[in-house]
Amino acid sequence: MSGERILPMPDADSKPFWQGCQEHELHFQQCAACGEVRWPPSILCPGCHSRETRWIKASGQGVVYTFAVYHQAFHPAFKGRVPYVVAVVRLEEGPMLLTNIVGCPPEAVACDMPVRVVWDDLSEEYSLPQFRPLD
Repeated sequence: MSGERILPMPDADSKPFWQGCQEHELHFQQCAACGEVRWPPSILCPGCHSRETRWIKASGQGVVYTFAVYHQAFHPAFKGRVPYVVAVVRLEEGPMLLTNIVGCPPEAVACDMPVRVVWDDLSEEYSLPQFRPLD
């Protein structure tokens, strides 16, 4: 298992998100009653408790909300990838997504840095959203 990538484990709620990722699109639930865009998906809107939901395509742009630079691999799948950046990105539509920042040195990452989605194709079924600086 050393070095193998960790694949997502979609459930009924997150399946539309992962299907969108397979097509290199970010999809999120939006409350049909109040308009709140949410992640993770759920049966109830956390804002108004409505069960009315639709899936929307997100722009794929946002800003780094917070981040950490990992200098040690805590799982064999990340051996050889250090240092790497784990970040929470606040998307333009509102939700926050735990992800990686790629395409720049770790020391260049900063809070409020504008970023856009890029894709790490793990297999034919799974693509992971990652983010790189918007420049």
